[in-house]
Amino acid sequence: MVINENVLDMIGNTPMVDVSRLSPNPNVRIVAKLESQNPFGSVKDRIARQMIEAAEKDGRLHPGQTIIEPSSGNTGIAMAAIAQMKGYPIKILMPTSVSIERRQMLEVFGAELILTPGEEGSNGAVRRAQQMAAEHPEWCFLYQYANDANPRAHYEGTGPEIWRDCPEITH
Repeated sequence: MVINENVLDMIGNTPMVDVSRLSPNPNVRIVAKLESQNPFGSVKDRIARQMIEAAEKDGRLHPGQTIIEPSSGNTGIAMAAIAQMKGYPIKILMPTSVSIERRQMLEVFGAELILTPGEEGSNGAVRRAQQMAAEHPEWCFLYQYANDANPRAHYEGTGPEIWRDCPEITH
């Protein structure tokens, strides 16, 4: 058995499974990538690590600096877990309509939750995060919705893994 030194090294290289029998067409092959096998349970583990590490590399994120991010769940959970491991305080803004289970996961990873009105949805959390980031320029606002590191995680990670594991892919 391989014992990993760092859970962050376990993000990515997720397994794939043939799910072709789910199709009514017997002449197709369908393969699913099991991103839920990432350490924090979703595909968002990849983008959270990529955004945090990119911000560290380019100097926007410094040791001990607070991260702020709006999220309805998976991105926030992954960011909170990674922030905790790297020693960053993190504030996650989310609507009150988000499930108690997601809130509890964020609290397990040490996130400070800032709840916004549920009727405003995710857009309300985004607006409040933007406002708070403007009021606190000393914080690092990664902003998943406009962060180039977000899609780059898949361009540099998920995509090449799929090509490596399924070289016969045509489309």
